[in-house]
Amino acid sequence: MTSAVMEVFGVPSCRVTRCGYTGEDGVEVGQGVGAGQRWTRANTHGPLVSTQISVPVAGAVRLATALLGNPEVKLAGLAARDSLRLEAGLCLYGSDIDEHTTPVEGSLGWTLGRRRRAAMDFPGAAVIVPQLQGKVQRRRVGLTCEGAPMRPHSPILSAEGTVIGAVTSGCPSPCLKRNVAMGYVLSEYSRPGTPLLVQVRRQQQVAVVSKMPFVPTNYYTLK
Repeated sequence: MTSAVMEVFGVPSCRVTRCGYTGEDGVEVGQGVGAGQRWTRANTHGPLVSTQISVPVAGAVRLATALLGNPEVKLAGLAARDSLRLEAGLCLYGSDIDEHTTPVEGSLGWTLGRRRRAAMDFPGAAVIVPQLQGKVQRRRVGLTCEGAPMRPHSPILSAEGTVIGAVTSGCPSPCLKRNVAMGYVLSEYSRPGTPLLVQVRRQQQVAVVSKMPFVPTNYYTLK
């Protein structure tokens, strides 16, 4: 990830960072503000680029007007961005991962390179490295289902009806036209294709463990 400070549509001192939280290629643009100044935020999402912009109130209308001058740019609120990040299989801190979750449990072992694994020079290495080499009790998985949308805290059950985990994020997928979710289940139920049950509104409905991302991502990767 790289960043640079630049002017954006006449708004000075904006830090443009190559990152995104929607599964699309994108940048984040933030402007430093002094004490006492208020912030406003606009999210835009196009077919190829997603942008999150944080600016002082005084520059918000100017910047938003310039962005919306492009017919491919549309305003999107937090709920729209949340559905995009869920379709991309991206975690929301505090819901899908927190200080009690290890990278292995969260299916994020890929973030630990070979050198770090060998050196064990990162916080929690004494717990995490053995998990990489063995088994963990639970794992984060993707889920799809028909019927009512799965929501956080919904119990996940085995096909026999035993509670084996819980949903951490869930919503209808605008792209797939079906419900998607992620949650934690006992490791023996984490294989893609495993049929499970999810309790929604006191009713049990069939769900299936699915690979993530649910929708292919479009990140630009330098080769």
